[in-house]
Amino acid sequence: MLSFARRDCYVHHCTQIFFNRITRSFSNNIDSSVLVEGNGSSRTVVLNRPSVLNALTTPMVKRLQKLYKSWEENPDIGFVVMKGSGRAFCAGGDVVALHDMIKKGNIEESKEFFWTLYNFIYLQSTYLKSHVAILDGVTMGGGAGVAIPVTFRVATDKTAFATPETLIGLHPDAGASFHLSHLPGEFLGLTGSRLNGAEMIACGLATHYSPSVNVSAIEECLKNLITNDPCLIEASIKNYSDQLNYPDQNSVLKRLKTVDKCFSRDTVEDLVDALETEAAKTGDPWCNSILKTLKNASPLSLKVSFRSIREGRFQTLEQCLVREYRLTSRALSCQISSDFCEGVRAQLVDKDFTPKWDPPSLEHVSYDMVDQYFSPLTAFEAELELPSSKPEP
Repeated sequence: MLSFARRDCYVHHCTQIFFNRITRSFSNNIDSSVLVEGNGSSRTVVLNRPSVLNALTTPMVKRLQKLYKSWEENPDIGFVVMKGSGRAFCAGGDVVALHDMIKKGNIEESKEFFWTLYNFIYLQSTYLKSHVAILDGVTMGGGAGVAIPVTFRVATDKTAFATPETLIGLHPDAGASFHLSHLPGEFLGLTGSRLNGAEMIACGLATHYSPSVNVSAIEECLKNLITNDPCLIEASIKNYSDQLNYPDQNSVLKRLKTVDKCFSRDTVEDLVDALETEAAKTGDPWCNSILKTLKNASPLSLKVSFRSIREGRFQTLEQCLVREYRLTSRALSCQISSDFCEGVRAQLVDKDFTPKWDPPSLEHVSYDMVDQYFSPLTAFEAELELPSSKPEP
């Protein structure tokens, strides 16, 4: 038999092995897709899925919301920073994962992602503390959605902003119908055209511009800053900002006259006709490239997006998010059209880039079909609820 001393030592040894295994198991199960850095009066969240350009998932957004709420309530935390790992800030939602959910019949699970994302964006838009987004790389779709409500948005020479949802059978969402409605929005929303950092500054989508080589210095400075004063936070960013290279002659912002002439029409069909007339008259290759992009997009998505952005001109961000959730629910349910699943399949799953849109052309998209997207959800579906719209307890 073991002596009491040896037995106690043995039990202690086994206990340590047991707890070490639990600790390792727990550590392995911790979601590393959202990391937290910082001390003092700042906290930095790092979107950490670099292999998929930091595409968002429901657990990621839930964690972001939990962190932001706890920091807003903590008097010792003065401001928040958000950045991405690798070559992207955030490419948007993980639409491949959403596509797979729908194919498996988990439509409510896919809707939960957008419900959670839109609520987080609303939280950002009403946040009581300053927050900074470092947009050093790809910033698209839902990634743009979580960037634009932020107090200070730092674009760089590596920034690539776009809302390319019509190319996957969706519509510009995550607040895009609000933000784009105050810009050449129909053009950006329908074509998914990219803007660089300089163009984002010119449009007001970014508040500051810095060369990418300065980003580490900005992050280090903010990490060590002990303040909740927005002026001091902005001054720290400006210390590392550089003189901006304004949009060059090839920028769409140099073509606003043509954009306004063609994209200010009353219908998508009229818009396409105007572009075709302009292309024939001027021989401008740019017009032909835009026409090609529009013809590759989902015809139904083009009409839904066009109306959504136009309605956004007269609505608040909150109203736009509620409407966008309604449109998104229709797209995910595939009851009117399965263009979302087909678009993701063609662009990101099979990558044959030959989607079979339904309906196949603009002329086959009826007014009634578009109206169905905008109509209230049924009694068996939940409309998006944001904190300001919830009844008092």
